[in-house]
Amino acid sequence: QVQLVESGGGLVQPGGSLTLSCAASGRTFSRYTMAWFRQAPGKERKFVAGITASGDTTWYEDSVKGRFTISRDNAKNTVYLQVNSLKPEDTAVYYCAARVVTGGGVEYRYWGQGTQVTVSS
Repeated sequence: QVQLVESGGGLVQPGGSLTLSCAASGRTFSRYTMAWFRQAPGKERKFVAGITASGDTTWYEDSVKGRFTISRDNAKNTVYLQVNSLKPEDTAVYYCAARVVTGGGVEYRYWGQGTQVTVSS
């Protein structure tokens, strides 16, 4: 089991940047594929970016490619999301999640409480 705590959100102007962090408890963090999701007001939660346990592979939702970068530091039990060139439509609560392998496939089982990102002038 792992507990996740996000931080780094805030109010930023269009075109601005933020670095979101997700700190994990426990000694098994380095075994988990990790991901960031976001949920805008009135909308369902959606995938943003993912990174494998070793950090050697990343993948992104199309609308954030080239603007967002996911990374991790397993020595610090932390995963990051660098968000650049922010747009008003990036406004959302951002969540990190840890993925587990189940008998039926994979599941994002562990979630943080979220951090609010608001992009507005």
